[in-house]
Amino acid sequence: MEQAPITERPTVRHLLHRRDFLRLLLTRLASQFGDGVFQAAVAGTVLFNPQQAADPIDVAAGFAVLLLPYSLVGPFAGVWLDRWSRRQVLMLANTVRAVLVAGVAALVLAGVQGSAFYVAGLAVFSVNRFVLSALSAGLPHTTDEESLVSANALSTTSGAVAAVVGGGSAIAATALLGSGPGGYATLALASAVPYLVAAGIVSGFDRRYLGPDHLTRVARVSPRDILRGMVAGARHTVQHPPAAAALAVMSVHRLFYGLLTLMTLLLYRNGFESFGPFFPAGLTGLGEVLAAGAVGTFLAAAVTPSMVRRLGKPRWITLLLMAGGVGQLALGLPFIPPTIVAAGFALGFMAQAIKICVDTTLQETVEDDFRGRVFSVYDTLFNVTFVVALLVGAVALPPSGISYLMLFTVGGGYLLTALLFARWTGVRERRFPAASHSGQRRTAESSLPQA
Repeated sequence: MEQAPITERPTVRHLLHRRDFLRLLLTRLASQFGDGVFQAAVAGTVLFNPQQAADPIDVAAGFAVLLLPYSLVGPFAGVWLDRWSRRQVLMLANTVRAVLVAGVAALVLAGVQGSAFYVAGLAVFSVNRFVLSALSAGLPHTTDEESLVSANALSTTSGAVAAVVGGGSAIAATALLGSGPGGYATLALASAVPYLVAAGIVSGFDRRYLGPDHLTRVARVSPRDILRGMVAGARHTVQHPPAAAALAVMSVHRLFYGLLTLMTLLLYRNGFESFGPFFPAGLTGLGEVLAAGAVGTFLAAAVTPSMVRRLGKPRWITLLLMAGGVGQLALGLPFIPPTIVAAGFALGFMAQAIKICVDTTLQETVEDDFRGRVFSVYDTLFNVTFVVALLVGAVALPPSGISYLMLFTVGGGYLLTALLFARWTGVRERRFPAASHSGQRRTAESSLPQA
């Protein structure tokens, strides 16, 4: 397919000179840094508590209790984000989270476990659904069409890195605070600070600035409205084949990602011993995997815009899936900490590069008045497929996490997905050229920026 001539290529520096984009980016960074701190506190309390068992069923059940009900919030978030000011949603949601984490901290300090703890954690994660959906739906209002790939690469990647930095900072703080209830309670409470900072930053926008374009004052939403909104969002996605293909490949990727996540958690909880002075087991070793994944995520942001411009999003996604399948097999099979850290780097690169392409495809092809609902469908699939993978892994994986069969299944699954996606998009690209988010049809390869 011929590539449209490009006279001016937007850069990251160009984006950072836009005050509206920078404000939304700082909102994301503060919010997701707080997520990292809070998630580290929860992981330390539940997964690495020496007084608790951590077999595959327990870990998967904990994720399911938190994420499945949390995913049910997605439909409400989508409908409301297409009715309410997204700036107001971001302000209110971050403020509410700051209050809720104080309650979680109190439960951790009191040593409360079981249903009460999970409900409190669920409340925090549920509000988070509004934040992430609003950030994605509002992003096109802070940049131009030609900069959208770079904007997604910078914002989603830096947000993911901020979450890992937050988590890493929390893990490092346990050396001073201790790994008991008091230390983890302090970490949970500390996450309220970046949430309040995020609310303050986003308050600088005008109420209508982040959309939706046709803001309504009708705040009442019935269950029928929710169902109709989800159906409308799904139908709108199906009517835009590039968006449907993007959601399909992300859903399959999340299945494999969930299996690898559970495997890694079990390896560092039960299967690994320290491998020399630089590759410890336990929560610290898991932190190394997360840090390696963050480096891969950052590199994906630097590479993806130029690769998309050269190859197009479908070809780049296909290449990523193929490399991911081979890479996870080659690096995972030794089942030793150094290669698992390297596998974390490769998985972080692949996951973030695919996410940049998927987010951009949805923003390009979905009309603004449907964007909140489509992103809620996206978020629901994102979490439900992850939990399904954890439940499957809980049955199939041993407590140690070492399973050659599972690793071959994941590697082969990535390669098969690459083949099917390549065939699907090869047909769709010829029949249905991608459309811009302004409603004008254009090819996926035209007007793409470099990082």
